[in-house]
Amino acid sequence: MARLDSSYLPRGNPCAQCGKPIPRPDWVESSPGRTSFLWFCRACDYRFEAIAIYEEADPDALAA
Repeated sequence: MARLDSSYLPRGNPCAQCGKPIPRPDWVESSPGRTSFLWFCRACDYRFEAIAIYEEADPDALAA
């Protein structure tokens, strides 16, 4: 598992049920090409997961 910089965490994501903003995810799990965020809304006690899927960067590629 790669180290995750806490300053890069999503913040203020709206609850999927009631729409109130959630300050930060309760759990973050990362693997190559995928990051999962577990959110818990304290306003309505709803839990949901958001998954970010992305292409891995080619370590030999040059940045443009």
